[in-house]
Amino acid sequence: MRRKMEIIDTKKKSTVRLRVWIDKDDLPYIGPGRVKLLENILKFGSISRAAKAINMSYRKAWQLIEDMNAVSKKVLVEKQAGGKTGGGATVTSEGLNVIKQYRILQYEVDKVLNKHAKKMSF
Repeated sequence: MRRKMEIIDTKKKSTVRLRVWIDKDDLPYIGPGRVKLLENILKFGSISRAAKAINMSYRKAWQLIEDMNAVSKKVLVEKQAGGKTGGGATVTSEGLNVIKQYRILQYEVDKVLNKHAKKMSF
C-alpha cells in the first residue's frame, strides 16, 4: 500500500489528507483515480464518457481498465465493442465490491487521520 500525505495550509485552518493506493504483487491495483473511473463507468455505461467526466483521455482510461482487470482475480469491467449499435462498458459485481471495499478503507483511514489531526497544531 502506498500512502501520500498532503498538508494544506491556509490562513484560516490546516487540513491533513491521506490518499490510499492498493498494490497487488507490486503492481498498481486501485486508488482514488481508478475508483472514480469505475464509478463513472457505472454511472455512464461508457469508458469514453467516464473518462471525459474526470478529464482523462480515453486511451489512459482504457489502459487503466486493462491493468486493473489483469491484476484482479476477476474482471472488474466488461467492455462491449463499438459499431452500429455502439459500445459500452459494465462494472461487474467484482468491480462493485472493489469500489465498496476501497471506499470503506478510505473512510476508516480518514477517521483515524482526523482523530490525530485534531490533536495537532500547524
